[in-house]
Amino acid sequence: MVISLTPEQQAWLDAHVARGDFASVEEAARQLIDERIAERAAEEKDDLAWAMPHVDEALADVGRGDIFSRDEHRARNAARLAALKD
Repeated sequence: MVISLTPEQQAWLDAHVARGDFASVEEAARQLIDERIAERAAEEKDDLAWAMPHVDEALADVGRGDIFSRDEHRARNAARLAALKD
């Protein structure tokens, strides 16, 4: 198999090999591909069951009328960010 890299990809790999992060460009490519395959496999297995309690909580909030508008949400976030800058 032959894989053509973009100049940016080649430069990134060369820089990381030069730093000693990888023994070679080939090793780097294999490791990075292996890592991404593992990430994709984990994503494919995720049935999002972990999210259901959050969805249930949000639906209960809506049912109680405990909601606010997008403008209110933006204002809250702006206030939080402003407080962090102080």
